[in-house]
Amino acid sequence: MIVLKVSVKEDTDNEFSVTVRLYGPNTDLVIDRKRELQAIPYLSAAGFGARLLGIFENGVVQSFINARTLSPADMREPRIAAEIAKELHRFHQVDIPGPKEPQLWDDIFKFLKKASALKFKDNEKQKRYETISFTEIQDEVQELKDLSDLLHAPLVFAHNDLLSGNLMLNDSEGKLYFIDFEYGSYSYRGYDIANHFNEYAGFDCDYNMYPDKDVQYHFFRNYLQPDKPSEVRAQDLEALYVETNTFRLASHIYWALWALIQANVSPIDFDYLGYFFLRYGEYKKQRESCFSLAQGFLSELRNG
Repeated sequence: MIVLKVSVKEDTDNEFSVTVRLYGPNTDLVIDRKRELQAIPYLSAAGFGARLLGIFENGVVQSFINARTLSPADMREPRIAAEIAKELHRFHQVDIPGPKEPQLWDDIFKFLKKASALKFKDNEKQKRYETISFTEIQDEVQELKDLSDLLHAPLVFAHNDLLSGNLMLNDSEGKLYFIDFEYGSYSYRGYDIANHFNEYAGFDCDYNMYPDKDVQYHFFRNYLQPDKPSEVRAQDLEALYVETNTFRLASHIYWALWALIQANVSPIDFDYLGYFFLRYGEYKKQRESCFSLAQGFLSELRNG
């Protein structure tokens, strides 16, 4: 996606700025544009993102937001993290008309089907691609879905791509903005939070930056009770902690498969194939601890 700031001059000689977003080639393979355009007016009416001013064949025109884009370090700052949590709570309250079924697993299985049928022109890429076991990934996705289903995570309209580049802050007003709802859909509360936490890794993809339990609890308190974060019950914190860190794995699988498709079609000079191995490798690294956390929690519930 390409974003342009354009200044427009009115007949009265007043100037105002708009943002023109141009869709990249083949992005329809990983983004549901119909779903995005359906949601934008309702999110805009609730005060999220830029106002939608117009739609054309390969993009949209929106109002210009006077704010700076956050860095990964900004997201980790406790005061800003609390504001993100509160705003995410509000975002999850928005009702988008239409079907309310979660799209996460449907999207992952669609990505898996596309990713498993690729052919690369570059011989080296093709050799790396052929080392991937899609049967293994299929089994992993199904097992993770079965486990996460047992948690009965609340369904919300989720942003699904809350990285630092999609967060903006007007420092003088203290106003935080969520932008770019391309991947928005009805999904699981814990997935949206986990996906955000994974983005603490930043552009260097340093997953050692994933927040520890104390940092997560700070976020959860402000998410669960924005007005009275100190009054959140311990059992609610624990439940959200387990939920989030189970869906942490789903986030890695989602973006790993996304990257494989991009490796085959994107004109951007980026090692998407390497990014697949990075995200799937992190999935495998975290799998045992995350599964054990969820299984132990469910066992306590059954025996409680």
